[in-house]
Amino acid sequence: MAKCKFCGKEIFWMKEGKKNVPVEMDGAAHECKEWQDTVGSIRVLDKNSIDNDIIKQYEQQINQQKKRKKK
Repeated sequence: MAKCKFCGKEIFWMKEGKKNVPVEMDGAAHECKEWQDTVGSIRVLDKNSIDNDIIKQYEQQINQQKKRKKK
């Protein structure tokens, strides 16, 4: 059995369509408050608030990393 990395409860994974869903031992879907707090704290950036030059540099670095992995 697996443990939830957010709350530590014993869970197991079930296939639901194409997704793997965490399920508690009693069969109920596992949704812990710690996970919801973590997902809610993800910072979302507005695309217009970032300078275009910075975006261009970031994209170039990503492309260079992809080229290195292919070789």
